[in-house]
Amino acid sequence: MKVKSAEFIKSVFSQNGYPSNSLPEIAFAGRSNVGKSSLLNVLMGRRGLARTSNTPGRTQSINYYLVNSGLYLVDLPGYGYAKVSKSVRAGWGKLVGEYLAGRQELILTVQLVDARHPPTDHDLQLFEWLRANKRESIVAATKSDKLSANALKKQLAVIKAAFPGAAVLPTSAQKAKGIEEIWQEIDDSIEKCKIKVALS
Repeated sequence: MKVKSAEFIKSVFSQNGYPSNSLPEIAFAGRSNVGKSSLLNVLMGRRGLARTSNTPGRTQSINYYLVNSGLYLVDLPGYGYAKVSKSVRAGWGKLVGEYLAGRQELILTVQLVDARHPPTDHDLQLFEWLRANKRESIVAATKSDKLSANALKKQLAVIKAAFPGAAVLPTSAQKAKGIEEIWQEIDDSIEKCKIKVALS
């Protein structure tokens, strides 16, 4: 997909705030500071559109970005950051859980994991939850440019073993690596969705 336009639409803090125009949605989920905002900016070709932060846990809302007037990229709050309050973590969990479970417009979740480290328990729990709820998902292994070719090969083997059956794409926001591959997965999901609608 060639990105011709991209813009921030809104931040959502409850189910009442979702857009109502029924466009397909691609969600981006991962633990805090895994590089979601940086990857989103490269995908959209708009530096700084998705705000990045050195403070883990800063994103506390679901943020919607409209691409080519026909698709939403959805930035979900980061998980697994211990230094926020229990009430805030509970709020995030409820908001994200309701979105992932009930949002009909969601056609694909891109789960981000740090290529330099083994997947965390939170990463594995999200993957299993998506599978149990029959949600389409792929895995983006971020910050892959920080590893040597040999080290990356070993880490990707670990990640693929942890996420059986999932497409695992090595990515780097800094090097714009894996961007075309993610867009191809998104395009494929859109086509699958069109076929389902046509057959229903």
